[in-house]
Amino acid sequence: MFKPLIVGLSGPILTHDEIDFIQAHQPWGFIIFARNVETVDQLYALTAHLRELTNRIELPILIDQEGGRVARLKAPEWPKFPAAGVYGEMFEASPDMAIEACQLGHQLMGQELYQLGIRANCAPCCDLRQPDTHDAIGDRAFGDTVDAVTRLAQAALGGLAMSGVAGVVKHMPGQGRATADTHYDLPSVSASVTDLHDDLAVFEAIVDQVPMGMTCHVVFEAYDPHLPTTISPTVISEAIRMRIGFQGLLMTDDLGMDALGGSLATRGAKALAAGCDVLLHCSGFVKDPVAILKEMEEVADAAGTLSGIALERASAAETACQAPIEFDQNAASARFGELMAKMEARA
Repeated sequence: MFKPLIVGLSGPILTHDEIDFIQAHQPWGFIIFARNVETVDQLYALTAHLRELTNRIELPILIDQEGGRVARLKAPEWPKFPAAGVYGEMFEASPDMAIEACQLGHQLMGQELYQLGIRANCAPCCDLRQPDTHDAIGDRAFGDTVDAVTRLAQAALGGLAMSGVAGVVKHMPGQGRATADTHYDLPSVSASVTDLHDDLAVFEAIVDQVPMGMTCHVVFEAYDPHLPTTISPTVISEAIRMRIGFQGLLMTDDLGMDALGGSLATRGAKALAAGCDVLLHCSGFVKDPVAILKEMEEVADAAGTLSGIALERASAAETACQAPIEFDQNAASARFGELMAKMEARA
């Protein structure tokens, strides 16, 4: 049986201790970071080793490859794709051109991921940008209107799916009103339920396209004045499951972020009790492989077993993406370049 756990790894190859950990705990999935990436051949060898070790051909291997500053695969080894906000600027000038570019960009990005054995991308950010949105989100958001964010998010998800890659939308139920960085602090949003309508409306509009979603470590006082979403039964039940209508696999944002406080084991136990299906542990602040393994073990010990409705959602997420649609990569790349050049010419 799998544990409801997605873990990051310490480097470009698995250590002997990590192999022992995987065999002992059987995490449901893995997430790739820059520390795991050197070359195309090396990264493919790593994902192949994970599939072989777990005996799972469609093993959920995830990555944060949004484009812009959030990209684990970097040039010159991989193409550079724009941040979501670039598509948003394009949308203001020409919605049709922006939607085409966004879908093409994510299809090309998805193809890169699929060829590496990566089947899920923690993107797009569907946060509705506000005048005081913290830079931690910033240009990772498509824009500041429900129409722009919804339509561009739909295009991004469609492009990824055409390449055989599932999107993981973030950050439910919306981090655009956060004025602090959850990596270091716990933001609290005082907006009323009515004011939050637009933030939630984006996710509601794309819910049928979404096999997986990610929480945010943000307090929404209108729903729960004390607990951040990730560990709040009220926000998960009322805002995400009922109001948005999301019935897919819900994973936490990284448990290692300082916004949550308390031990990793406590964070994980509270998140699962609140209604998250899977724990995400990245060790983003840690460099030493021994320390990373220690954190992984702490979270794994608190994770229990993937079962019940969470197991059903996880199984559905694994099969959400079909085989990629064949397309002319050269023609698509040329068209994408043409669209981006038109955008630059208008600027």
